Amino acid sequence: MKTTVQISAAVLALGLMTQAAAAETNLTVMGYSGLFQERYTKAVLEPFMKAHPDIKVTFFPLPSAAAMLGNLRAQKAAPQVDVVMMDISVSKAGTDEGLFTKIDETNVPNSKDLYPAARVEGVAGVGVTFDNLVLLYNTDQVKEAPKSWMDMAEKTYDRKVVIPGVPDIQGLSLVLILNKANGGTDYLKDVSKGIDAMIKIAPNVQTWDPKPEVYAPIVTGQASIGAGWNARAQVNSITSNGKLKATIPAEGTVFQINAISLVANAPNAEAAKVFANYALSPEAQKSFTETMFYAPTNSKAQISDEALARTAVKFMDKAIPVDWIALAKVRDAIGEQWRRRVVPASR
Repeated sequence: MKTTVQISAAVLALGLMTQAAAAETNLTVMGYSGLFQERYTKAVLEPFMKAHPDIKVTFFPLPSAAAMLGNLRAQKAAPQVDVVMMDISVSKAGTDEGLFTKIDETNVPNSKDLYPAARVEGVAGVGVTFDNLVLLYNTDQVKEAPKSWMDMAEKTYDRKVVIPGVPDIQGLSLVLILNKANGGTDYLKDVSKGIDAMIKIAPNVQTWDPKPEVYAPIVTGQASIGAGWNARAQVNSITSNGKLKATIPAEGTVFQINAISLVANAPNAEAAKVFANYALSPEAQKSFTETMFYAPTNSKAQISDEALARTAVKFMDKAIPVDWIALAKVRDAIGEQWRRRVVPASR
């Protein structure tokens, strides 16, 4: 028979456990699904929760920044997400709609150490990763690295090309690259030369919506060649033992920024600031860069030479300048041209 002391101890223990559970903050972070979620969880979320046992993080995955923005709009009156990581141009749209709280040194101290490119005028969030567009190819089917983006138009690749099409930023980036390569001077006014080039590639395209991502069909040989992001390409190259490789053709590439943002009126606003500060810290930036090869945005992150050589930093001299915020204003118009002219050219 239990003594009064034993019963009292059990009751006290139960009470303390209940208080601990009540004190735990359940933070929701929205970001990209698939490989990003898998690698980010191990490189950043798990170490964060170990360092902050009072904060439990749930990752809410979505396939695109557009899907994230739609979700945030739907819950604006009663947010269920605390932090979001998405493409900078879409983050600007969310900022304009009052969906985010501005990040600065007062609420996220590590933001003071970011590279200048991580801060974009008119965006409440700040850059958490840098990346760049690359041409992907299957090394069994393509023996030499393609020299031009227009190689995707060659008859050799009939129905063997995979490209995430507009409105995906990968398809949009390719239009900008080809527009400049073909004599376009101001992409904010006219991308017709880029659209014309894409029309030549379109008959070879197997799909504009590769599932689950563009990398898998190239690794398996279902497709021979395509366009994607460098960070994911590097991971897939390693995990496939070189079945997939990436290159930057003569026409160059463009850089892309993912921003981390604090959701306005979030249910766990204080914990969200703690997480954002950790995500921008040198240690978290180093961990994710060396795990997935996104270039770091914190200038104090000490990245290994081997990992840094696989990141966007390596390709700075091949980058075409793009004002993603200004481009956001004409993005729908470019999408209309894509739907009207490029998609019908597919077979």
